[in-house]
Amino acid sequence: MSRNRLTEDEINAALADLPDWHREGGAIVRTAETAGFTTAIRVVDTVAVAAEELDHHPDIDIRWRTLRFALSTHSAGGLTGLDTTLAARIDEILRSTA
Repeated sequence: MSRNRLTEDEINAALADLPDWHREGGAIVRTAETAGFTTAIRVVDTVAVAAEELDHHPDIDIRWRTLRFALSTHSAGGLTGLDTTLAARIDEILRSTA
């Protein structure tokens, strides 16, 4: 995955494969409900491991059992393949803990 900024067409194509994600300015964002607070924290712990593997870290907001993830590559000034790759991994993690 590249750290080069994606074009609008590339972003739109990636979002077509990530239906739970949407654009908010220069980031892609997803909100997810979990079964409870401990499940939410388990998800965040697992996402942290994936983020470390990619050396790419999301903004995460935890509200009881609701999680909000925001991804952007600040060093590139927008969205890159790292963001879409991590978004897909977050989706897998959420599916496996549902």
